[in-house]
This record gives sequence, structure tokens and C-alpha cells, in this order.
Amino acid sequence: MNTKQLKKYLLSKPGAYEDYPFGPDTTVYKVKNRMFALTYQEKKHLHINLKCDPMEAVQLRDVFDSVLPGYHMNKTHWNTVILNGTVPVFELERMIDNSYALVVKKLKRHERLGLELRNGTL
Repeated sequence: MNTKQLKKYLLSKPGAYEDYPFGPDTTVYKVKNRMFALTYQEKKHLHINLKCDPMEAVQLRDVFDSVLPGYHMNKTHWNTVILNGTVPVFELERMIDNSYALVVKKLKRHERLGLELRNGTL
């Protein structure tokens, strides 16, 4: 998945938007002011930080060499994925979907219901 495809997929999530609170080199993807993904370029590969269930986070790190504890994040709840082609696209999309779902699940009830009314059940 290239940078353009990744951005398109992240922004396809209901209510998702980009923010740059850490400067122009780090893109933060949010829903209702809550981050569900963060991307940055390091050396020759794009990296993405994604929220994850703690048990699954460890399992993903065991399966994929390019999945690491979240860089500058709570390492229990966040993974960093190095986008070097070793994680299949369907798996990356699944990780993004899970990150988004975990964040939406923690939104205030009225925020979550507003998203659902505008976009259908999440």
C-alpha cells in the first residue's frame, strides 16, 4: 500500500480527518478529536502507529517483524507498523479498522450516536 492509498483508506473512515499537531512531517488521523492513527516517514519507509487490543498487539509483534511496540506511544495499546511490504494489505486494513473501532467505542455516547446517524452503524 503506497502513501496515497493509505491516506485514502484512513480518510474513508466515517468522521476521519487529518491533523498536524506535531508539525508537517507527522500526520495524525482523528475522529471526534481522538487519534486512531499517526503516520510519519523514517528513513525510506512510512510508519503508522495504530491502537490495538493489548493481547493482539503482542501477537502481531510476534507474527510480523515490521510490527513493533508503538513509537512514542503507550506500548501496551499501540503498535508501530513499518510499511515495507511485509504486512499484507488486508492485514494492515484490518489493523486500521480495529484501531478506528477501538477509538469510536470510547467516544462519548452522543458523539458515537452522531457518527452512526450520519454514516450508519459503525
